[in-house]
Amino acid sequence: MAGPPYRPLDAQVIPRFAGIRTYMRAPHVTDLSGVDAAVYGIPFDTATSFRTGARFGPEAIRSASALVRPYHPVYGLNLVDALSIVDYGDLPVSPGDTERTYAQVEQGLGPLVEAGVFPAAMGGDHSVTLAELRALANRDGPLALVQLDAHADTWDEYFGQRYFHGTTFKRAVEERLLDATASVQAGMRGPVYAASDLGAARELGFTVVQSEELRELDAEGYGQLVREKVGERPVFLSFDIDFLDPAFAPGTGTPEIAGFSTAEAVTFLRALRGINLAGCDIVEVSPAYDGPGQQTALAAANLMYELLALRAPRTPAADEPTKARV
Repeated sequence: MAGPPYRPLDAQVIPRFAGIRTYMRAPHVTDLSGVDAAVYGIPFDTATSFRTGARFGPEAIRSASALVRPYHPVYGLNLVDALSIVDYGDLPVSPGDTERTYAQVEQGLGPLVEAGVFPAAMGGDHSVTLAELRALANRDGPLALVQLDAHADTWDEYFGQRYFHGTTFKRAVEERLLDATASVQAGMRGPVYAASDLGAARELGFTVVQSEELRELDAEGYGQLVREKVGERPVFLSFDIDFLDPAFAPGTGTPEIAGFSTAEAVTFLRALRGINLAGCDIVEVSPAYDGPGQQTALAAANLMYELLALRAPRTPAADEPTKARV
């Protein structure tokens, strides 16, 4: 068979407003033969601290992704020619029980990891990332983290709970799932409880780039910083949608003002082209708080497309996106 065996529906045959909702209208497949990348949902929000609703994030992202088209004009590649992409469906979760959900997610991810399929998760609150890291680190050893987020998520506990969406990356370092010294957390902003909120992340070894510093670095400087830190290590990229300003992403559980635009976010992600991406997620999309145009879900759907494009093989066209081609 020429080309990837799994491709999205043809929009010239089945209009984009029709069909069963899967990510980017890719086929819903659980047989992993011939699959390069699998997008899947973790519909869980028990570990949130303010607004709930991220359990409906995967559904909203899938719906918004119907508009995503396959050709990436900046990279000069057709994503669905470069990767065989499927929607793996949602992994089992247990509402109200974070630790049981972790076990379910780890078990559910097992076949993807064993098959060498690139896993791309749609959350769910940010607590679910710990289970994803466990599954990948079991194969790859400690990973480098690239995190775009308004919050560092390195508290020791919250409301007496050690497994919470604000404790994820402290637990990950303690469990030796991450090499914090090879990791970059960027976009942190807003008032916090104490200086120790960010100090704790730095004490763990993370490079923390607050939003003001990130703007000064710009995309090129950010990409250079990340490459210097992660080197050739396998990278997990975690994008919390609250990295975006509430004007661009109101549908999230813990919004922070003075964030980034969707255009800026795309530029930061594209600056990471070439890193050794082992897995990724987009979390904290809470559609009940989204705008009438579902702009948060639309942003998440397109950012997932950019993450998948980071995984796609490099081509001469992708390396020279601004040159004319005849």
